[in-house]
Amino acid sequence: MAAPEPRLADVEYLEVQCKSALNPVKGMFFGWSLNPYTGCEHRCAFCYVRAFERRADRPSDDRYGRTVRVKVNVAGVLRSELSRKSWRKETVVIGAATDPYQPAEGRYKLTRQCLQALRDFSNPASMITRGPMIVRDLDVLIELARRAELHITFSIPTVDDEIWRRTEPGTAHPRQRLRAVEKLVGAGIDVGVGMAPILPGLSDRPDRLEAVVKAARAAGATGLWAGMLHLKDGTREHFMAVLGKHWPELLPRYEQAYRDRAYLPPAFGKPTMNAVARLRAAHAVADRRLTVLEPPPPPEQLSLLH
Repeated sequence: MAAPEPRLADVEYLEVQCKSALNPVKGMFFGWSLNPYTGCEHRCAFCYVRAFERRADRPSDDRYGRTVRVKVNVAGVLRSELSRKSWRKETVVIGAATDPYQPAEGRYKLTRQCLQALRDFSNPASMITRGPMIVRDLDVLIELARRAELHITFSIPTVDDEIWRRTEPGTAHPRQRLRAVEKLVGAGIDVGVGMAPILPGLSDRPDRLEAVVKAARAAGATGLWAGMLHLKDGTREHFMAVLGKHWPELLPRYEQAYRDRAYLPPAFGKPTMNAVARLRAAHAVADRRLTVLEPPPPPEQLSLLH
C-alpha cells in the first residue's frame, strides 16, 4: 500500500463563533447544508470548494487546508434552529462543502455533537465524507437511523494507489474507507459509494472503474453513483498544476477539454457513466443489508367519526 504524502504539520485551527448552522441551498438536490468546519486538511487537488475560497479572497492553491476554521458553537446553534416552530424537519446534508471527518474532528467532535442534536430532534440527515473516523460515531448514527432517515455517502473516486496519493494527499486510503463502509452497513446503516470525481485519462479506464465497483460491492455498499470532474476558477489552476507535475502528458488534453468551461459536455462523460451503470448492474451493487435501521412509520391519521 502506498503511503500518502505527509499531512501538513502547520495546520492552524481558528476557533470561531457561527451565527447560523443550517445553510439554505439553491440549485441542488437538497435544501439545507451543515458544515461544522470551513477549510479542509484533506487538500484534494480537485476539490470544488477551492473555487468558493477564491471568490472569498482566501487561498485556493497549495495554501488551502493550512487553516481550518472551527465553528465551536455550531451544535448549540443547530439545536436552537431545529427547535424553531417554523422548522419543517427537512433533510440536512452534512459535509457538502468540507469533510465533517477531517482530522480536526478527532479533537473537536463537532460533527458528533451535531449528529446528537439531529438525533434528539429526530431530524433526517445525509452525509458525505472521505473519513473513516466516522466509525467512532457508530453509536450516535445507529440511534439517529432508528429515529429519522439517514443516508451516508463515502466518496471513493478510485482505489488506484498512485492516483489517490497524488490527488487526495490528506485523505485516508480508499481501503480504509471501504472497511468503514462495511462496518456501517453491517450495523444496518444505509451507506453508498460516490465515485466522484472521475478523472479523464486517469480513473476512467475500464479496469479502474471496475475495481471501484467491485470493491464497493464487496464492502456491502447499498448503492453507487458517479460523476465527472469539473473545474471552476480556483480549482482549475491548482488541479492543472498537480496534473502538470505528475501527468504532464495529459495537460494538453485537459487544457483543450476545459478551456472555456468548468463542466464537460454530457456527451463527453456519457460513455463513462454508461460503463459505471453496466458495472453496477453486473456486480449487483444494491441494498443487501441483513439488518435495516429505519425510523418507525408516521402515525396514521384517525378518521373523523361523523
